[in-house]
Amino acid sequence: MVAKEASREPWRYSTSGISIALRVTPRGGRDDIDGIEQLSDGRSVLKVRVRAIADGGEANKAVLVLLAKSLGVPKSSVKLLSGATSRLKQIAVDGDPARLGETLRQLTSAKSTD
Repeated sequence: MVAKEASREPWRYSTSGISIALRVTPRGGRDDIDGIEQLSDGRSVLKVRVRAIADGGEANKAVLVLLAKSLGVPKSSVKLLSGATSRLKQIAVDGDPARLGETLRQLTSAKSTD
């Protein structure tokens, strides 16, 4: 099961960091990473919820702050690549790709989804 999950990680490595596929739930009651989810088309996404509402970019800002804090990088290292008005987003995180990937694995392994 672990090997299958590893091949389904919703992030890709690059020389400058990683990019992460997200599914965001605005007004989710708390700011948290809920684990990895498989979409109906087979793609994997990192499930993220934020308290902020999806209005004027507030939820996007909250997502970027949450990811920066969770990954231990400055907020300036986390950027929204696509999906500004969608629940499905692509985020780029600058930093050591191996360390970022390991941190994401630890964050998501603690949150096993059904």
